[in-house]
Amino acid sequence: MSPVRLLRSRHLSPAVPYAYAATTDRPGRLLFTAGACPLDAEGRTVAPGDVTAQAEQVVTNLRTVLEEAGAGLSSVVRSTVFVASSDPDDLRTAWDVVARAFGDHDAPSTLLGVAALGWPDQLVEVEAVAVLPG
Repeated sequence: MSPVRLLRSRHLSPAVPYAYAATTDRPGRLLFTAGACPLDAEGRTVAPGDVTAQAEQVVTNLRTVLEEAGAGLSSVVRSTVFVASSDPDDLRTAWDVVARAFGDHDAPSTLLGVAALGWPDQLVEVEAVAVLPG
């Protein structure tokens, strides 16, 4: 069972694709991740120009960090998705990949279009806050 309880509002639109807030139902340590980047094991940016492929790599890398800490995507309390684009289609594309990975665990998240990200050819980055079990 997830250590996170997602909160929805009766007074705000149900059309948003995420919970408005989240809390933990039991004490636990928090894990703050750095932004997961679309890098392969050699530190190269994967799939230059391909938002979908980069978002998939970002999710893979985020899962790896969470699992190494003893958590998973269902332990995430909040995330931020950064996309180096001002094109709404690029933002939606990255969002769709990340949302699919999280599945029913639609934790609060912010989606941002930004001017640039730190690695050459990088288009997508995701950072998260998670609750570790126990």
